[in-house]
Amino acid sequence: MHKLGISVYPEHSTPEKDYEYMKLAAKYGFSRIFTCLLSVDKPKEEIIEEFTEFVARAHELGFVVAADTNPRVFRHLGATARDLSVFAEMGLDVIRLDGNFGELEDRLITRNPEGIKIEFNASADISVDHLIRHGADPRNLQMCHNFYPERYTGLSRKTFDGFNAKWKGLGLSVAAFVSSNNAHTYGPWPVYNGLCTLEADRGLPIDLQMRHLLATEVIDDILIGNAYASEEELKAMSRVDMTKTTVTLILEEGLCEAERMVLTDYHHAGRADASEFLIRSSMPRLDCKDKTIPYRDCGQKVFRRGDVVVVNDNLAHYRGEVEVILKEIPNDGERNLAGRIPVEEFVILERMEENPDHFWDFLTDKK
Repeated sequence: MHKLGISVYPEHSTPEKDYEYMKLAAKYGFSRIFTCLLSVDKPKEEIIEEFTEFVARAHELGFVVAADTNPRVFRHLGATARDLSVFAEMGLDVIRLDGNFGELEDRLITRNPEGIKIEFNASADISVDHLIRHGADPRNLQMCHNFYPERYTGLSRKTFDGFNAKWKGLGLSVAAFVSSNNAHTYGPWPVYNGLCTLEADRGLPIDLQMRHLLATEVIDDILIGNAYASEEELKAMSRVDMTKTTVTLILEEGLCEAERMVLTDYHHAGRADASEFLIRSSMPRLDCKDKTIPYRDCGQKVFRRGDVVVVNDNLAHYRGEVEVILKEIPNDGERNLAGRIPVEEFVILERMEENPDHFWDFLTDKK
């Protein structure tokens, strides 16, 4: 079950503003909060008092709260890997470790009697498998990626996928960050170029960033790294179907009834016997045996990557099949151009290409 989360940084705001933001996010179904203790430069007693109050208000709204920590934070608060009582006093549900204590204590911390979940850095090559084999409790262990405030430093797709394959192979929950494009957002540090995990997501609309992470089919929880996202962004994320990959389709004008039906009324899945040229959603053919899809000239001699076509009456045996073009093919008159996937959503098309037989739906503004 996917969860949506926001980030709140109390040291940079006021309790009143944070509470209003938390209420707004709760209204749209968000249930996780990420916060950071790394950037808090206050006496121990002030941190405990302020964060205890902050976490209590978050719990009132139904949030699970995770705080980013490292060994320096532990030392400052008087905690150790064997004694998390100060974090329990603050009410924290999850401690994210942005830094480690060594093999023995990294194992012991997952078995803390306070029942606090331990979140390791999913963007680091940590030997979590070794820890589990030697006594770490996988039931109390989860993973969360970094965010990257500096432009051009976010994870590459290859690096991201490599880490995730490792964590999911261990059966662990994995969270990652998207970034608000709202004006005047901030994070724990004075860098303001967004707080996403994947560099490819930086600057994209927030719901597209979210749909990209979902299309990987390995990310469980999706967190907004910077504060505050706009209500429009929170609403957009709340409306994303988290059960499948969704990709925008800009429909062509003049579609016939059968074309419109096969594009908008189906939960599509491509064939496992995939071609390098296109992804085939063949099931709509079954409903088009007694229908007609006349040939329609689109003025293109070739179909290009991102074009979506429907087989027409000139190839009646396959009439109604929906195909997503991956590699340029000639327009031989057997397919009608039905729409196009926008270039900025090719990040999702790449994921569809990797898993052609997985489910996807088209998002269109015309029904």
